[in-house]
Amino acid sequence: MNASPVSSPQTPAGSVAMRPTETLLLTRQDVSDLLTLDDCMDAVERAFILAAQGTIPRAGVLGFPTVGGGFHIKAAALTGERSYFAAKLNGNFIGNRERFSLPNIQGLIVLCDATNGTPLAVLDSIEITILRTGAATGLAARCLARPDSHVVTVCGCGNQGRVSLRALERVMRIEQVFLWDIDQGAAMRMADEFESEGRYRVTAVDSFSEVTRRSDVVVTCTPSKRAYLGIGNVVAGAFVAAVGADNGEKQEIGPDLMARSVIVVDSAEQCVQIGDLHHAISAGAVTADHIHAELGQILSGARPGRRNNHEIIVFDSTGTALQDVAAAALVYERAMAAGRGVPFRFAP
Repeated sequence: MNASPVSSPQTPAGSVAMRPTETLLLTRQDVSDLLTLDDCMDAVERAFILAAQGTIPRAGVLGFPTVGGGFHIKAAALTGERSYFAAKLNGNFIGNRERFSLPNIQGLIVLCDATNGTPLAVLDSIEITILRTGAATGLAARCLARPDSHVVTVCGCGNQGRVSLRALERVMRIEQVFLWDIDQGAAMRMADEFESEGRYRVTAVDSFSEVTRRSDVVVTCTPSKRAYLGIGNVVAGAFVAAVGADNGEKQEIGPDLMARSVIVVDSAEQCVQIGDLHHAISAGAVTADHIHAELGQILSGARPGRRNNHEIIVFDSTGTALQDVAAAALVYERAMAAGRGVPFRFAP
């Protein structure tokens, strides 16, 4: 396997001509045009495997709460044919749409050359955050959902609900999808959107508890600060992708469900600090020793994935900077090759 998460670009005629001291500015539209979910899944998978092999440093996270929301800074590096470092600063303010007509989550990523510290690019973080989170859900489902899984419930019908379902389409044969959101209108809009494609049956529901017990795969991607999915809400053999708890205040999965499940994490250190695992440990339901594996260990073959059709598996997906740097490096290299973005200089 190539040690680099992305290939080195060949710069064609007409591409961005940059001086060594210039930085590339990439908008959300640039990122959207240059990064597909499939390519993001490939890049994130390679990065997870490199981490499991111990060839790159562990990713880091710092949270900073404020009134009405908070910020987090996530940082990671990738080494290979070209080495990259990325730091992502995201603001998470759940009331933004209603109060200011702004995205609830927004921020930026600074991508640097990891060999000399040169700032290579400043990227809008929204699209990368959406895609790399969905990519992890798809990769985890490929390894951890039962092979015969075909019924899905998605709790939370925003951007993450949509990209999670798109990722699941790539790794399983879906026949029925149930959608739930505290805003039933959001669930109905998402149902109409996916139903119109005619790939499978899609139903918006006003209560999740009954349909999750009929589902092979459950994705939770809400901003909830209180657990709502417990052991009584899932069946034997279910796979749960817990996406929403990306800071220490958020919680979706009950400690009782965590205690009765096989626990797979994106980052052991991070999930102990801020994930649903964090809350289960605080409640005394589990310890860090209950972690079966990190996703990268399963993707690399170092640890087994699903071992039978009866175990419940919870994937605690807090979102790591490893995913961000893999996606950002791919976007940067494609931008350089395609002549996208605006070069600028921080200093004269």
